Amino acid sequence: MKLSIVDLGTVAPGTSETDALADSLATARHAEAAGFHRIWFAEHHLSRSGASHHPELLIAAAAMQTSKIRLGSGAVLMNHYSPFKVAEMFKQLEAMAPGRIDLGMGRATAGPVIDLALQRDRQNPAQADHQQQVMETLAWLYDAFPDDHPFAGHRLMDTVPEVPQTWLLGSSPNGSNLAAGLGIGYTFAGFINPAGAAPAVRHYRTSFRPQGFGLDSPRAILAVNVTVGDTAAEGRHLVNSAKGFYARLGRAGRAAGSVTVPSPDDAAQEMTDAQKGEPTAIADGQWPRFVAGGPDDVRATLEQMIEESGADELMVQDLIADPAARRHSHRLLGHMFGLSPRDTL
Repeated sequence: MKLSIVDLGTVAPGTSETDALADSLATARHAEAAGFHRIWFAEHHLSRSGASHHPELLIAAAAMQTSKIRLGSGAVLMNHYSPFKVAEMFKQLEAMAPGRIDLGMGRATAGPVIDLALQRDRQNPAQADHQQQVMETLAWLYDAFPDDHPFAGHRLMDTVPEVPQTWLLGSSPNGSNLAAGLGIGYTFAGFINPAGAAPAVRHYRTSFRPQGFGLDSPRAILAVNVTVGDTAAEGRHLVNSAKGFYARLGRAGRAAGSVTVPSPDDAAQEMTDAQKGEPTAIADGQWPRFVAGGPDDVRATLEQMIEESGADELMVQDLIADPAARRHSHRLLGHMFGLSPRDTL
């Protein structure tokens, strides 16, 4: 089982986004040394909780500080950008770190202000053409435009033979259909839609059809929010930051962008008993939003998730407020699944 990380650039309480970005790069170095397969960086705009606003910048910086770990986006929000711009940018990243770049493609709305700010044409609403955006990006990367297409014959960076791995990220059955039909990798955000994860990943695997975009067989990642402590009690305490963050979001309404990640102690003071008691393991067949505890109970939950979904790889997200505790959680997770540390630092 390959293990990977999606990093949010979490801003620790009392620190700055500059600190958070340095922490993200430290996490990339640590992940490589610990034997993780890949690290992806998120795209969140006007967010005080996370400093990863443009994943391409962190990918480029991390490429200069690592040598083996794969680096990618979790995800580029395709509804905001030109497919050509995305394809050329990730082709250039591939030239900078050959054989190590992943293009994770997704879509999301960040609210009317950010959606409009990211839109060049302010007179006409952006079109809901996600499938077309993804297909055009793949056509640029693989020189796959039909002969009569105006973009045909305009190859990206002829002297760079490598193509980034392409992934579709989603949290609904629609994404599994698109990824399977295009024959590209699929990542399901189990921390957004726990109940839909296993059915979507299984559907992707059975529906997959190769289309010449780098894969002959399905490749699926399950992304889960995971917090591991040395003991079950410590893990359940640390995950208060994640629970408390979402509790704050629920109270913030239109001011969601101003919400920060609380310390575990502050979160415990702010949450209701029901919020604090939200399950962190599978209960009555229902997957949790947050997996937390000590190594043994976390491993049991994750192994059941992997078995039920058929995922090839596990990608962990977390909202652990303290960067040192975050990396310790990653270290414990790696030990649990027998990762081989690399002597790279």
